[in-house]
Amino acid sequence: MTSYRNSEPRPPIMQGTPPPADWRVPFIDWDRPPWNRWAFQNVRQIMPTAEVWRGTGPGRDLPEDLRDVGHVEVTGTDGQTRTIDAFLDETYTDGFIVLKGGQIIHESYFNGMTRRSLHLSQSVAKSVTAMSAGALIGDGVLDPGTLLTDYIPELAETAYAGATLQHVLDMTSGARFSEDYTDRYSDIGAMDVASAWKPAPDGTRREDFPDCVFDQMLTLKTLEAEHGSRFLYRSIETDVVAHCMERATGKRLPEIVSDALWSGVGADESACFTVDTSGYALACGGFNATLRDYARFGLLVLGGGAWNGRQVIPQAWIDDTFSGPHGLFNDAGRELFPNGAYRNQFWIEDNDRQTILARGVFGQMIFISRDLDCVAVKLSTWPDFRNTFYDDLTRRAIRAIAEAV
Repeated sequence: MTSYRNSEPRPPIMQGTPPPADWRVPFIDWDRPPWNRWAFQNVRQIMPTAEVWRGTGPGRDLPEDLRDVGHVEVTGTDGQTRTIDAFLDETYTDGFIVLKGGQIIHESYFNGMTRRSLHLSQSVAKSVTAMSAGALIGDGVLDPGTLLTDYIPELAETAYAGATLQHVLDMTSGARFSEDYTDRYSDIGAMDVASAWKPAPDGTRREDFPDCVFDQMLTLKTLEAEHGSRFLYRSIETDVVAHCMERATGKRLPEIVSDALWSGVGADESACFTVDTSGYALACGGFNATLRDYARFGLLVLGGGAWNGRQVIPQAWIDDTFSGPHGLFNDAGRELFPNGAYRNQFWIEDNDRQTILARGVFGQMIFISRDLDCVAVKLSTWPDFRNTFYDDLTRRAIRAIAEAV
């Protein structure tokens, strides 16, 4: 079995006391199909995590104006038209929520997910981290124009020497880092081991890999482009940002995100990050939260960063993310976003629109649109790391729903 859709029989992954050996999630492949369909909702049973506390404040009420959108139709790039119900099944959905005008117009759960389930966000974590960094920038704790080596002197001996915080926020440094998810021996493959996400691959030894994410950062010695001259998506750039945040505050990332962001979104539940052997929380992909709390994060951004009498994220930082300098992009980005860009760890869908996206592999997305006054969140467990058709179809489906109501 490669995977299963929600309309198909659900296999007994991790069911039983104890689960039969054939249905126990293999640690080396926990994020691969079909295991990811269970694992993304149960990360805390697989690896160590650190809490991102929701704080003591009130939860943000999400008023409902539920509509029957299952029959709404969306046409994909394949030329075929399907209903929203069919789209949700086709794209291995775990949770899907759409808000228009601050009200929930659709909310659905699949594959055993519930309102309280924490779901792995993959690279949506980058956007959560960056908005927390924005709060620190607003407080004067960080400066995006400052050299990385001012925060982390050890980087002077790496390819990050001469790069600024803004360079890594926009992924425009010149450091070489291979983001080939299917190659266990690429830089991102080594990061799986360094971050405690995976054991060493067969035929290798654990000591052949960096001990933790920070140690891997120090191995990146090759400068392949001038800083600020190109955009290239590399996950470790977010972790460079996060280590700057930790050095500047003297706090660990989960505490920073709690204080700077999560305690101010009105979350129902505390979130969590996965942590490596040094206790470092994986900023680039290890964040887990509930469907509704991801939506609350989206509403905070859509609303200019303020809620419940507190300016959680500076309005200027959010405006910069929507409309800041967007001159650098590459062919891989233009394949999905022909007129798009990347800024502050968010994807700009179209420079002529006011819509930004937090996106993660295997189908995670937060869609934040000023144009449509809409926030939508889709949590998924695709069989593949990337699927440009599903990604495009998801955005088309959200727009179809928002326009239909």
